[in-house]
Amino acid sequence: MHLVWENTIKNLVLLWTGSFKGLDEGTGSYHLSPSVWDAIGLATASSGSTIPSAYGARPPNIATDHTSTTADSWSFWTLYIGPVLLRRRFTDVKYYDHFIALVKLLHTCLGFSITTDCISELREGFTQWVLKFEELYYQYNPQRISACPVTIHALLHIADSIISCGPAWAYWAFPMERYCGLIRPGIKSRKHPFASLDRFVVECAQMVQIRLVYQLDSDPGFSLSKPRRPPSSGFRCPQYETTALLPPSRQNIRPDATILRKIEKCIATRYEMAGNIKAVKQCLAKAEISEWAKLRVDDGDTICATAFVSAEQDRRDATYARYEVLVDIHANRPRAKPVFKPETRYGRIQHIYSIEMPRCAALGIHTPETLFLAGITPCIVLASHSKLDIHYYREESKTEQFIDIDCVQCLVGRIKDHRGTWAIIDRSGALSRALYIPDA
Repeated sequence: MHLVWENTIKNLVLLWTGSFKGLDEGTGSYHLSPSVWDAIGLATASSGSTIPSAYGARPPNIATDHTSTTADSWSFWTLYIGPVLLRRRFTDVKYYDHFIALVKLLHTCLGFSITTDCISELREGFTQWVLKFEELYYQYNPQRISACPVTIHALLHIADSIISCGPAWAYWAFPMERYCGLIRPGIKSRKHPFASLDRFVVECAQMVQIRLVYQLDSDPGFSLSKPRRPPSSGFRCPQYETTALLPPSRQNIRPDATILRKIEKCIATRYEMAGNIKAVKQCLAKAEISEWAKLRVDDGDTICATAFVSAEQDRRDATYARYEVLVDIHANRPRAKPVFKPETRYGRIQHIYSIEMPRCAALGIHTPETLFLAGITPCIVLASHSKLDIHYYREESKTEQFIDIDCVQCLVGRIKDHRGTWAIIDRSGALSRALYIPDA
């Protein structure tokens, strides 16, 4: 897949910026002005503050920082940032649509599993994309033949390569690229760089052999490197097998009255006691409530609570999440029987609480149980991308809502475009989407 990130995407950028082998636009209109491309570069760099570190390194300024734009950074920019920042930047939307068609095909190529139908879609999709590329950039003009490098033709063979070797992640070069980044600091001599590199690799191998021969890894008191503090396993309970609450925490607290009322409403809905809020209040008064700073989903994404984690200048925002709730489609018809359907939403985690509920006959709690609740301010989504999993909003609800923490699915990032609209990006796709199976 390096031919895409290091060649095809870079060539597209060169075409858009008027720097590709001296070619002009010809009969097209795909050039982006220098001011527009500089703005895209600045927006790319600034997006690092609103994209969690779990998504990868901070994106560099692709307009000026050419040394940091590796295949990895081009990959992330193409799949997530580019579709947002290039939106409504071309004078003719057909160039943007052509780019989005490529992004959609690349998302399919990078799937963990690929079906036979997907292979057929890739073969047809890349064929149509290359034909459209020739129409837009080559323009069937022999004088512009340099617009069609061999890497464009190579896209036609991706489907066959996947049939022969499997999904792209099984054999791509990113692990080797990271290994090169690991050993590069070992080069200490400009005059003899290869000898310096060889010595570093040999010494690393010797240290590995020393640990194996003398079984040093089994000795907890010995370390050849600075010991890392083991990650906290957090607070867990059997009812929430996939979620852990992480410190720091405040134990045995009483939230303010406004938050407490929202928690009472959430609990009343959970135990179907909306008509007996008094019983909920009495039970909650005896409960032990603790507030937590973070939650971890499926031993993967760590999401922070805004009210607990300080907003430092260099901190990358990890407070936004995707969550799913059941919505009654007959909510406006009080006498109709409730019919629930799952609805995906996005919002900012404000508070995280664990509540030790005591036995309460009125609520049907016969043995003490623990509840994990999250307070979220939902994003008011205005529109969604027609082909990609990108959603746009301008503001969040001013009202915090409490939900069961099992509804929280994954961490999401945000990118601000030139129109002041926020775009929500989600790297997990269908992997973290819950399946709602209604009662028979």
